[in-house]
Amino acid sequence: MTLNTNTPETFGPAVEDYHEGFHFLDLLAQAPEVEPDKKRPAVKRVLRADGANLIVFSFAPGQDLPDHRAAHPITVSSLRGEFEFSCAGKTVTLSPGSAVQLRDHLVHRVDYPATAEGTGVLLLTMITGERITDAGSK
Repeated sequence: MTLNTNTPETFGPAVEDYHEGFHFLDLLAQAPEVEPDKKRPAVKRVLRADGANLIVFSFAPGQDLPDHRAAHPITVSSLRGEFEFSCAGKTVTLSPGSAVQLRDHLVHRVDYPATAEGTGVLLLTMITGERITDAGSK
């Protein structure tokens, strides 16, 4: 089985590139509109900044991200809803205020239970180490 290895670009262009060293984001306001008729959650890369990219996912009940991996270390936290996060033979419940951290290339999955009420929102921080020097740099 071939697994996807996600990079920041997997999630599309960043809504914002930030170079000034300080930036405020209302992540729930910037979360993508949930797409309940699709199998996978809606996703939006909201920020590309020095060292990290912020990516927000909106899940309808029953949606999941099947086994995949990230090209960089990541942290994943719940902003709204309770998720089942599985990695290395363990499953934990991600509730608002909790987070997991993974090194690069670890296979993991995320499930938003079909019994969940309302939209679930996850924040993925992909720690790239990339230094952004100007608006034209990648």
